[in-house]
Amino acid sequence: MKYILPIAFLFLFSCKTIQQDERPPNVLLIVVDDQGYADFSPFDNYEGSAHTPNMARMAKTGTIYTQAYVTAPVCSPSRVGMLTGKNQFRWDGPASWGPGLPDSVRTIAEYLRDAGYSTARIGKNDLGRNFHKNYDKREYPTRHGYDEFLGFNAHAHDFWLHSKAIQDRTPDPYGTSAVLGPLLHNEGEKSYEEGYMTDILTDEAISYLNGNKAENKPFFLTLAYSAVHHLIHEVPQKYLDIYDVPPIPNYDPADSLAYSHHPVGSYSAYYDKYSRLGAIEEGPLRKYYLANLHCLDDNIGRLLDALEAGGMDKNTMVIFISDNGGSPLTGADNAPLAGGKYSLWEGGIRVPMAVSWPGTIKAGGREDRYVSALDVLPTVAEAVGIALNDPTLDGRLLSNPNPERLLVWKWQKTWAVRQGDYKLTNSNENHWKSRPSAQYIAPISDSLNLKLFNVVDDPGERNDLAEELPEVVNRLEAAYLAWCTENLERYY
Repeated sequence: MKYILPIAFLFLFSCKTIQQDERPPNVLLIVVDDQGYADFSPFDNYEGSAHTPNMARMAKTGTIYTQAYVTAPVCSPSRVGMLTGKNQFRWDGPASWGPGLPDSVRTIAEYLRDAGYSTARIGKNDLGRNFHKNYDKREYPTRHGYDEFLGFNAHAHDFWLHSKAIQDRTPDPYGTSAVLGPLLHNEGEKSYEEGYMTDILTDEAISYLNGNKAENKPFFLTLAYSAVHHLIHEVPQKYLDIYDVPPIPNYDPADSLAYSHHPVGSYSAYYDKYSRLGAIEEGPLRKYYLANLHCLDDNIGRLLDALEAGGMDKNTMVIFISDNGGSPLTGADNAPLAGGKYSLWEGGIRVPMAVSWPGTIKAGGREDRYVSALDVLPTVAEAVGIALNDPTLDGRLLSNPNPERLLVWKWQKTWAVRQGDYKLTNSNENHWKSRPSAQYIAPISDSLNLKLFNVVDDPGERNDLAEELPEVVNRLEAAYLAWCTENLERYY
């Protein structure tokens, strides 16, 4: 039976009518962690020092999105929005770090599995609730649409320490922010005596791709890297050599000297020490970040090579996106955007994004109209011929951006709304645990007052137009409140 690509999708992504003689397209969703907006070489604002030629391959074979937004400035809620095509604060009234996943909200993995796809998640799973070994909870990947899961269920995982032995020696292997020890594998564990996290995840992803090649089913693979999240200094030696920075010893539970004001052997203390400026100085911090990103890019290259070697590249839609803006604490560069991770300034929610599907999506394309990570689900559904029939979806097709679309954000006590060229926000910042790195561009205000920006002419949000354009302030505030009244009350 021949698979016919939906006409609307083809018309909007290319001028070519394509008929696949085999199965529907595979879908590979690559999510990276905390990448800076200026650390993506296909963008005009590329800072110059970040090594991302393999990420740029997806730009050459596909389309980049220069105004791509996520739904939150931190990982858990952002990933929930991406997974469901819905603003996660629809059901999470406090707009918190932990929105979770209600039984009533379907995921992209569930839609595709029901359509006959093999589904797998490799890497980070973080929906804000029920971390670690909660195999029977909705937030666990095998409970929301993934046939297979290999990775970790937390905000972060040590890049080097993946063995059962180190887990048994550590008094707090399941810290509040990061974990160490074996990776979770379906509803068990898989211990690795050696190996680097980014390499391991890529190896496992390539193994999955090659295993699926012989099956008579398309696949949906979510590869969620933990790079370039803390701990930013944990990088293989060859990359440290490239950027001329010394190795920092890995965590050792027997070392009490490094954590004198914490319990002996505390992993949380080690993580805390090396996730802020102080133990790592300003100059080396950026270099550790670049080394970490370089390794990530090389691994993405290995993955793309495996797709091509297996003859899967022509029938695989690859979506690449960062979960939120670059962190103020890692050396990530978001220029020219103000702020970063933890805030609703542009630097916290505007991210690198590219979509590649050789022969279908325009090669070397560039989309400057704004889009959202919410659009991943409906775009994939359109590509594979799934009818969603859900009026509460907030996502739209990436192929047809509406220049007057209303986008809304809610993050704890702050909120923002964009329509057309204008963005209204009361954003401030209050989540740091140390001073920001040198790459950080401070916002013009830390108050909760309403601020208005033309983010097309002024992407750095330097010129507050609220007093000059009160009618725009009133219109956008009313639009935001109306959206909340219409869409949030059903969940309360």
